[in-house]
Amino acid sequence: MYGRCRPVMPLPGLTPQRFQQLRRLHGAVAPFVLAPLVITVCSGMAYRLLKDWAGLGRDQLHVLMVLHEGEWLGTHLEPFYVLLNGLGLLWMLISGGTLVLQRWRQGHRPGRPGDLGGPGEAGPPAGLDGSA
Repeated sequence: MYGRCRPVMPLPGLTPQRFQQLRRLHGAVAPFVLAPLVITVCSGMAYRLLKDWAGLGRDQLHVLMVLHEGEWLGTHLEPFYVLLNGLGLLWMLISGGTLVLQRWRQGHRPGRPGDLGGPGEAGPPAGLDGSA
C-alpha cells in the first residue's frame, strides 16, 4: 500500500497560485497579530493563576485586566483592540488550518522549499556531520 500513489485532492478553489498567496498573506499578517495575542494570553493566564493560586484580589491584579482587555488604549480604541485581536486570531487559525490541511492532503514531500524537514529527509552534506 505504501508504494502506491494516491491522487492528490486539493481543497476546492485552492489553486497552487492561491496557496502561495495565502502563505504569503498568512506570513505578512502574523507579526502584527502576534504581539497583541501574546499580551492578551499572558495577562489572562497571569490574572487567573495569581488570583486562584496566590490568593491575590481583583484590585491587586487590576493592571493585568487593563492589559488583557486593552483598556490602556483608552475608551475609544479599546473596542478596536478587542475586535482586531479576535479577527486576527480567527484569520490566523483559519488560514493556518487551511495551509496545514492542504499540506496533509498533498502528503509530505521532503526537500520542497519552505519545508522544515521530516521523515526521510536527507541529512547534512557529507563532512558536516562529522563523517568523511
